[in-house]
Amino acid sequence: MRQSFLFTKTRREGPSDEVSRNAQLLIRAGYIHKEMAGVYDYLPLGLRVIEKIRQIIRQEMDKIGGQEVSLSALQDQELWKATDRWSDEKVDVWFRTQLKSGSELGLGCTHEEPMVRMLRDHVQSYKDLPKYTYQFQTKFRNELRSKSGIIRGREFLMKDMYSFNRSQADLDEFYDSVIEAYKNVFARAGIGERTYLTFASGGMFSKYSHEFQTVCDAGEDHIYIDKDKAIAVNDEVMQDDILSSLGITRSNLVKEKSIEVGNIFKYGTRYTSELGLKFKDESGEDKPVIFGAYGIGLGRLMGTIVELLSDEKGIVWPESVAPYKMHLLALDEDGKKVAEIFYLGKEEEILYDDRDVSAGEKFADADLIGIPTRLVASKKSLASGGFESRDRRTGSVKIIPNS
Repeated sequence: MRQSFLFTKTRREGPSDEVSRNAQLLIRAGYIHKEMAGVYDYLPLGLRVIEKIRQIIRQEMDKIGGQEVSLSALQDQELWKATDRWSDEKVDVWFRTQLKSGSELGLGCTHEEPMVRMLRDHVQSYKDLPKYTYQFQTKFRNELRSKSGIIRGREFLMKDMYSFNRSQADLDEFYDSVIEAYKNVFARAGIGERTYLTFASGGMFSKYSHEFQTVCDAGEDHIYIDKDKAIAVNDEVMQDDILSSLGITRSNLVKEKSIEVGNIFKYGTRYTSELGLKFKDESGEDKPVIFGAYGIGLGRLMGTIVELLSDEKGIVWPESVAPYKMHLLALDEDGKKVAEIFYLGKEEEILYDDRDVSAGEKFADADLIGIPTRLVASKKSLASGGFESRDRRTGSVKIIPNS
């Protein structure tokens, strides 16, 4: 991409109505556009980051047997009434819309019910199990407050996976494989060292669950970490019996602010029993399917990366999710001649700053946008032997050949 063709522009100042660092930087750098509180558009650079995150998650879900689907956002109220989750008293984040006929539909805040109903058409026998389905789908949640940028939105993209097993033991085994897959996702996204498997409340989904919490001062949650065992407990469930079951003691725990970047649930027969998802076992007896669910918010993960991996100059993307691998800057006519040849001759992902602006503006924009490697082509760099290559994270500089 030639930066002169990129329709988005950087901004020196962030919007006055944004308090979160992730939204400030992402808007200034031209990654997102704010529609309203809790609702953001992804611009060309931002969409490339989201697609990199999506591909990491897709690869890890496919490795453990996931099959990708795409369900509708419109939700049948009768389906949710069957599981006692249609009312605001049970699920307080519903967005609803009314058809011209007068009946109500929900805008999907999660997809347990539709996914279970869909599987009724495809599971009859024990031979049809296990099944692991996942999707990347826009969710809608009527959040009371939305002040954390893309970390907490009213409309957001989520990967939600659902497991269907014959037995609790089979679910437990798959659940452990999801834990490892999630650890891989967060490690590949550059935040693995600060992300902990966390025992937590299940909220509107179940009594208890596990979360993946990333230590960050911008977080809305508080967790207590046993760093020796690399596990944590959310402050909502800091109870002695839970600590005992995890084999940890209060004296070893460190309290930290954190951002929830993923969650996983063991439902058992919740939802499948209410909605009639059964299978015939080897003896021909009807049994309810054993159910689990696993979520990661893509925008939330992107926002968390920005909160953690940024400095006073701007964003510092890990190479795995950066919109481009290199940011090529041509500072003068000598540099532009060589940069053009380099740009046209390479297959790597390159954002080429060919704009007719000052070197200072190009440097400032490159720091703000945060692509991992910056290549500078100028008369000075060519005299030194090629391009000046600067690592955005470490600031280290070296001269590399321009061929």
